[in-house]
Amino acid sequence: MSGQSLLRATGVGKSYGDRIGCRDVSFELWPGEILGIVGESGSGKTTLLNCLSANLELTAGRVEYDTRVDGMADLATMSEPARRMLMRTDWGFVHQNPRDGLRMNLSAGGNVGERLMAVGARHYGNIRRDVIDWLDRVEMEDGRIDDLPSTFSGGMQQRLQIARNLVTKPRLVFMDEPTGGLDVSVQARLLDLLRGLVRELGVACVIVTHDLGVVRLLSHRLMVMQRGRVVEQGLTDQVLDDPQHPYTQLLVSSIVSV
Repeated sequence: MSGQSLLRATGVGKSYGDRIGCRDVSFELWPGEILGIVGESGSGKTTLLNCLSANLELTAGRVEYDTRVDGMADLATMSEPARRMLMRTDWGFVHQNPRDGLRMNLSAGGNVGERLMAVGARHYGNIRRDVIDWLDRVEMEDGRIDDLPSTFSGGMQQRLQIARNLVTKPRLVFMDEPTGGLDVSVQARLLDLLRGLVRELGVACVIVTHDLGVVRLLSHRLMVMQRGRVVEQGLTDQVLDDPQHPYTQLLVSSIVSV
């Protein structure tokens, strides 16, 4: 790929006293690229995701993002208002538990419309029209636009969270186990939906998961983490079909043998 990278991590590290969350992680993410990060529980993948998305303060290194106005900027030195605006508009974050990413006291329409208002939308009719369009795109009935998220199933809540995050056409979306905790049949439909929307919008994604099937389906490139370090990375199919590191080989073989 050519041009300017969208996100750049350089020597990123996070520790909690003597405990290492992640250490010396460096990579570049390009516009429209989907990066999968895998590893068993405790490998550091969620810590890394929270460092990249400015939800955790770094112990070492830096994370830079190619902002629309000022170009490449260090997230650590960005003003708090600017960082909050970035999170509400140009970024999305899809949580494993959709309740963490939704306003449970707002209607379905309010959850999606709130993001539109953050980028300047004010006309009620236009907002409602766009909300209905997005509910349709995530395969939700527009007749439920005024219902609270608590009345939806877990899979429907996750669809609503996806609509809330993608409605502003962000350039970067972070996903933390986006299909975790859902039934297998619901997972399959949700993954197919996600793949279609991400490709249509050309959005870049960083996806953390323990499910190699998820990254096989969604990601272009893969990083494997063990004990806070990246032990292998490369094109997704290449890493999964011909793993080089013993830990990656173990992960792949454990799935094949199931």
